[in-house]
Amino acid sequence: MPATPVPERWSRVALTRVDPHVDGGRWPIKRVVGETVEVVAGLIIDGHDLLSAELQVEFDGAPDRTVPMVLRYNDEYVASFPIERIGRYTYQVHAWTDRFGTWQDRFRRRVEGGDSDYEITSELLDGMALLHEAAGQARGKDRKRLQALARAFEEGDVKAALSEEVLELARQYDPREGAIASPVYEVRAEPERARFAAWYEFFPRSAPSKRPHATLDDAAELLPRIQELGFDVVYLPPIHPIGTTNRKGKDNAPVARPGDPGSPWAIGNVEGGHKAVHPELGGIEAFDRFVHRADALGLKVALDIAFQTSPDHPYIKEHPSWFRQRPDGTIRYAENPPKKYQDVHPFDFESPDWPALWQELKSIFEFWIDHGVTIFRVDNPHTKPLAFWQWCIEDLRSRHPELIFLAEAFTRPKMMYTLAKLGFNNSYTYFTWRNTKSELQSYAEELFQTDVAEFFRPNFWPNTPDILTDYLVHGGRPAHVIRFVLAATMSSAYGVYGPPFEHVDNNQHPEREEYANNEKYEIRSWNWYDPHSLQPLMRRVNRIRRENPALQYMRNIRFLEIDNPEILAFYKQHEDNLILVVVNLDPHHTQSGWITLPMNDLALPWDASYQVHDLLGGEYYHWHGARNFVQLNPHVLPAHILRLER
Repeated sequence: MPATPVPERWSRVALTRVDPHVDGGRWPIKRVVGETVEVVAGLIIDGHDLLSAELQVEFDGAPDRTVPMVLRYNDEYVASFPIERIGRYTYQVHAWTDRFGTWQDRFRRRVEGGDSDYEITSELLDGMALLHEAAGQARGKDRKRLQALARAFEEGDVKAALSEEVLELARQYDPREGAIASPVYEVRAEPERARFAAWYEFFPRSAPSKRPHATLDDAAELLPRIQELGFDVVYLPPIHPIGTTNRKGKDNAPVARPGDPGSPWAIGNVEGGHKAVHPELGGIEAFDRFVHRADALGLKVALDIAFQTSPDHPYIKEHPSWFRQRPDGTIRYAENPPKKYQDVHPFDFESPDWPALWQELKSIFEFWIDHGVTIFRVDNPHTKPLAFWQWCIEDLRSRHPELIFLAEAFTRPKMMYTLAKLGFNNSYTYFTWRNTKSELQSYAEELFQTDVAEFFRPNFWPNTPDILTDYLVHGGRPAHVIRFVLAATMSSAYGVYGPPFEHVDNNQHPEREEYANNEKYEIRSWNWYDPHSLQPLMRRVNRIRRENPALQYMRNIRFLEIDNPEILAFYKQHEDNLILVVVNLDPHHTQSGWITLPMNDLALPWDASYQVHDLLGGEYYHWHGARNFVQLNPHVLPAHILRLER
């Protein structure tokens, strides 16, 4: 076996680790405008020499800033930079031997140790040589100043040798021999609504109207109400023409009766497909008016993107090769045995004509972007190729970095996490089914307190048109309050399928975990201004979120000890804003317990009382010490949202 050759280039400096990163830098970390990226680098060197390190930051390929890295402890060097614009940041660690800093440190110890004049003079000559090297890198006044300092060294000027000025100049123009650089890591800088938003979903065809089928103009009359409730995003299920062939009837009946409107997810008929608006909703002009009115109210419209078609979609005739066919030539409908969706055909992403299919599907996003939509809820992205999403989202975001994509992916964790890594800003989660204290706490700690938080941003939904959980069914109104408070405070991004939730519709289908009389298949009538609904609670909680920055972040959640397994307690802190949330998870019975606060972490006094204000109920309490008593009746108010006022 031949001998291993001597390396052509080597360095005394070694990089052991850089954080944060995702999969070694394969995927970007995520931040929103206004946040900060703190970078920690593990750097070592043989012997006792000092290191210099810096963080080089670029934005969209152009230099943005260079930040010196400071030794924190145990060979960890730290620097941070702010996220000021939506787009793509990159950062890279550079490190090298700090030859002059090492020299000056040793020289100072020689002087303080009383070394002989001969030794001091000899050391000054070594320092002078380093200054000449630095002067060779400098220009103008700095070069002249370094040369003057070198002469001072030659003349034995100990004071000049120990000055901060000479250290700063020598480090600035260090030749950096043997410098190393880390891989380049990326930050995807996203809009604030990717982190802090409250989504409200409703079917526009069920809006109050003089006609059996409401228009988007009718639905626009509900926008001031939704804005007044404190929501930021109005999410509409598909608004396209609906197929008639194999149309589903009420409650997913396989045969529709005359007048049944069909499922909005069975997209397309002779009147158009994914780039058209159902005529009974008023067409594209009514949609444009809807978006304009929402924007005027400070709301953003999120549109459902479902890549599937009805049997009547124009794509079926125009591009039959985009669909899988049976041996008899008929097109396969969607199914997940035993479930069958005869009114829906999936695309074949591996079609021989797949490049044209991919381009056409991307153009659907582009069409709606041109009509003012920048937020998309994507239906079942985990049933489409990851390569498609990576290409599609990256291309769209290169021209529209403000876009937000929510993945409706109730699927395996690795798939959910990969969708987040390759471009989805938000994702649905298992929160919907996490009910016990241990389930909620362990799941939140996974999402918010591990490396998952660098790329996965959960959007908590207590219900959807497809999901009505047993907890909501059997817990009634208290359960709805509990789940709403949990969703809105544990995560800073949450959503709700609004009308049935606020009206506590817990009428579950006898065979499925979803609503009976499901609005997916029929037009429902709601009392949109019912004073007995949960609207006052929604309004209050959303106001609390807006007024308290601690609730506008995800990664700051910390759980608290309480001696009752039926009560969940946690706090969130941002700067001087400190919010404590206590929730009775039992929707049937009053629960009480003693909660323990980490007094030192929260900077609370051990020997004096302090005031807590229940922003949800309105009461003020005076607490004392680390342990305090709480009691929550679910039939009155099952939660506290307490602001601790020091």
